[in-house]
Amino acid sequence: MSIFRPAGSATPRLKPLNSKRAHTVSVLDIGSTKVVCMIARLTPREATEVLPGRTHKIEIIGIGHQRSRGIKSGVISDLDALEGVIRNAVDAAERQAKLTVDSLIVNVSAGRLQSDIYTATIDLGGQEVDQEDVRRVLVAACHQSQRHDRAVLHSLPTGFSLDGERGIADPVSMFGDTLGVDMHVLTAERTAIKNIELCVNRAHLTVEGVVATPYASGLAALVEDELELGCAAIDMGGGATTISVFAEGKLVHADAIGLGGHHVTTDLARGLSTRIEEAERIKVMHGSALSNSTDDRELVSVPPISEEDHEQPSQVPKALISKIVRARVEETLEMIRDRIRSSGFSPIVGKRVVLTGGASQLTGLPELARQIFARNVRIGRPMGVKGLPAAAKGPAFSTAVGLLIYPQFADIEIHAAEHGLLSSLAGGNGRIARMGHWLKSSF
Repeated sequence: MSIFRPAGSATPRLKPLNSKRAHTVSVLDIGSTKVVCMIARLTPREATEVLPGRTHKIEIIGIGHQRSRGIKSGVISDLDALEGVIRNAVDAAERQAKLTVDSLIVNVSAGRLQSDIYTATIDLGGQEVDQEDVRRVLVAACHQSQRHDRAVLHSLPTGFSLDGERGIADPVSMFGDTLGVDMHVLTAERTAIKNIELCVNRAHLTVEGVVATPYASGLAALVEDELELGCAAIDMGGGATTISVFAEGKLVHADAIGLGGHHVTTDLARGLSTRIEEAERIKVMHGSALSNSTDDRELVSVPPISEEDHEQPSQVPKALISKIVRARVEETLEMIRDRIRSSGFSPIVGKRVVLTGGASQLTGLPELARQIFARNVRIGRPMGVKGLPAAAKGPAFSTAVGLLIYPQFADIEIHAAEHGLLSSLAGGNGRIARMGHWLKSSF
């Protein structure tokens, strides 16, 4: 695959996949808990009812992951430390795949992710809509999203309107007086993108494309009905929790909060007066978001912070551990619930919520989430990918797999470079894809 960077753009963008050719794709999931590099072979597949939006089969041929260093809540805190982790993760994947990686698709969850809907209209004068009209209205919407301090990660037309009638997928050849478009634009602070790119460049690698973490994890964890009918995917990572809302097969909203599984671990370390490593072990083995009647009688051994021989481990009831865990998890889930409500997309989410990410594996979390969200909740794992080792089939690897899936969906995105011409990532065989080819070749 190759890189396309529109003039004046701070964000590298993928060129579209050729749906009739095989591709080798490399991705890098930079998280607060771990850094994962995956190398996959994408081969064309026949259209089926199972995962119909995907044009290629995905087979993992190399994977490497390392414990994160130099990054907290998605924000880089030590360039040298993170560079070393990236080098090691990529090297392990390269050795397994028996090839050398030059460029990668990278995720971003920092930079204060922000979703906005931009609406633009143009006058048609009662004439038939042609491709030039579509180009003009898309450019008008894209130009509204241009900001010097923020970089556009994703820009997706969610629907056209004619004379105020909304929900039109393709207006070409229809008649009307006014053509409008709603454009969902997801942005991040330019400095956050630059720092990620700098760190990858220091490892002698190139950033091929940047994908928002909530978008990637949603693509990996949601099934087709959820993508189409409306659903929220909540990726609970170590340092941050991200939210993505999908409807009619497209990302319509995304958000992030700076709370994750590591905050639960820190609360346990403070509350039980033990080391972070021991608190993490206790969380995994004994932690639960819901308590039961036997927790008061069951005792858990907690090593002291100091390593002096005379200090013996303390014994604390499991109920205390559950109380500490539940307090932080409730806070996180209530913040997510309130963010979804304030976004205005709560009706689109309906009764469907999918939890994914490493922190979603906490015992009792789905049950507590059902109580707080008053919705159906399930745990989402990466789907439709061959070659994943058993250890990487869980929700903790959803973002990495989603980065492999993303190039197949990039063709629905539209971007305007600062010189005023439209840049489309359209490369598939659909109507919007053909429109994108025409726009690129003509303008």
